Amino acid sequence: MSTSYIIKPISSIATHMVRHPVLREGKPIESCVFENDDLETTIHLGLYNNSTLVGVATFLKQKNTLFSQDAQYQLRGMAVLKPYQGYHFGEALLKHGEQLLKRNGVSLLWFNARENATGFYKKNNYKTIGKPFDIKEIGIHYTMYKVL
Repeated sequence: MSTSYIIKPISSIATHMVRHPVLREGKPIESCVFENDDLETTIHLGLYNNSTLVGVATFLKQKNTLFSQDAQYQLRGMAVLKPYQGYHFGEALLKHGEQLLKRNGVSLLWFNARENATGFYKKNNYKTIGKPFDIKEIGIHYTMYKVL
């Protein structure tokens, strides 16, 4: 498999083909629709490997009261299809999103990370804040963040 890729903006509906098998497996496809997916300020990025969509990330303009910065965005629905994991596609998507947000004056990116994903985010210089919490039917999560 080639590890060449391109990252480009995509629609919220396009994210479902990656969100569903990775983040909502066994649940109805409607569970892939997130609140604020279709706001003008929301950014959806897709990573294509040989013209196949294999990774997605959504960036929502959303304040978290744990942080004092005014210009905050929340990362949601970050996912890479299982056969394409381990090729640094997730890292490429994350860094692309960070650079885009930073260019647009965003100073903080935060999100709720699944317990099994915290190692990935820590390797990318994200920190945890607060205590772990349970999201019903999904599992233990940690709030993580990075000042951009």
